[in-house]
Amino acid sequence: MKNQSFETKKLKSPTKSNIKKDKPLPWWVEFLFVQIGLPDKFLITILKSKKKLKEFIQNDKKSIIAFIFFITVLAYFYPVVRQSKNKLECQTIAKDYISKNKDLNKINSKELSMLSTNFCNGGQEIYETENIKR
Repeated sequence: MKNQSFETKKLKSPTKSNIKKDKPLPWWVEFLFVQIGLPDKFLITILKSKKKLKEFIQNDKKSIIAFIFFITVLAYFYPVVRQSKNKLECQTIAKDYISKNKDLNKINSKELSMLSTNFCNGGQEIYETENIKR
């Protein structure tokens, strides 16, 4: 009697292997492989790479976070570095311009740096140096 009731319960309640969970296909699978008709080997390749990516993310979270932090720091400081580089280039060009075009023989290097910085920042002091008698 017990065996019969056990067998009937077993037949009535399906096990996990008997239950099929039919999940709907993701929209991209439906679109690419059902509607458009791409080959199935592309789907297999995509799913394998997706699985590998998930495993990589789970195993290497610290290195991924460090890489993202590094890229963010570079992106944050890049405008500052670019502006400094442009200012230095402007100052060297202004120094060459002042030394070639202006007749300033008695000027020292610090004054030349000061004049070139002033010129790059929009100052007009270079044009007034001709009026100064040395």
